[in-house]
Amino acid sequence: MGTDGKLGVGIVGLGWVSGEHVKAWRANPRCEVVALCSHSRENALGVQERHGLTGARVYTDWDEMVRDERVDVVDVCSVNSLHAPQGVAAAEAGKHVLIEKPAAIDLAGLRRLEAAVARANVKSLVGFELRWNPYFESVRAMIEADFFGRVYYAECDYFMSGLEKWYAGYDWIKTREKGGTALTAAGCHGVDSLRQCVRSEAVEVHAYAGNYTGVMEWDATITMLIRFADGAIGKMACSIEGNIPYEYNLRLHGDRGTLVNDRFLTHHLPGQTGWAQFPTIMPTNPDVANFPFKSEIDHLVDCIVEDRTPVVDIADAVKTFELIFGAEQSAREGRPVALPLPR
Repeated sequence: MGTDGKLGVGIVGLGWVSGEHVKAWRANPRCEVVALCSHSRENALGVQERHGLTGARVYTDWDEMVRDERVDVVDVCSVNSLHAPQGVAAAEAGKHVLIEKPAAIDLAGLRRLEAAVARANVKSLVGFELRWNPYFESVRAMIEADFFGRVYYAECDYFMSGLEKWYAGYDWIKTREKGGTALTAAGCHGVDSLRQCVRSEAVEVHAYAGNYTGVMEWDATITMLIRFADGAIGKMACSIEGNIPYEYNLRLHGDRGTLVNDRFLTHHLPGQTGWAQFPTIMPTNPDVANFPFKSEIDHLVDCIVEDRTPVVDIADAVKTFELIFGAEQSAREGRPVALPLPR
């Protein structure tokens, strides 16, 4: 922490999402962006100029940036395959870390990241920023107020297409080496949503997957069925191919109520005879400019300053990514996979 009491932030990976992160860090009066790292010095200088970060040092070597004594927090916004190794390096340097999703693209990387953060005893937050979307905040409040009773069935869809037409990172995200899979590239948000809504741990997953259009090197469509410890059933479907606009659907069935996106039935309203709808901000646009990064980053800063555990730290996110890697294993091997995965 600087002499002015502000947390110094270093951002590694200066592509699409990083601009929104910069804005969120700059909006928090307890932070200062002090370092920028990109494989392209020209790109880093451009970000520095666009955002008026005249005091930020520019790096092309991320290992050097994480050792900068002015950096207290490392924000990892790079290509998916670098999230785990850069997060490990940050933790080993004693820095708190914000890691854009996915935390890792394979189980080995996830385990290394989890161990490094635990050893260093630093704060960590994995970038499931939709937890701060007003819709999901409302759904969690409804669950906690017992609108639906015991949730015994939860279903989430994450559908979109056309990345090859509009996403600047398509050349790397389409590859298994750098992008990962449909779930690590995008659908992990849906898996995290299910875990928010079913207050029990997943114990088994069975999945089917396929690549039907060839726009990605990996299977761009996957559907999983999940069994939870309390007997609840979950279903999550993700497809990032074909011809479909962005859709993020959520359905919950409980013994006292039902939710379908922004419509609900609840025992709390004994005179209710049909669906009620609540106006809110739905997660209906994949453009990162619409995502609640400011609330996410403010939460991490509060946790660092007040010595609290972030709501979705690496220890929590491990459960989401074990579900993902278990589903991918199930699809490859044609059998259900028990959770948690072996260590």
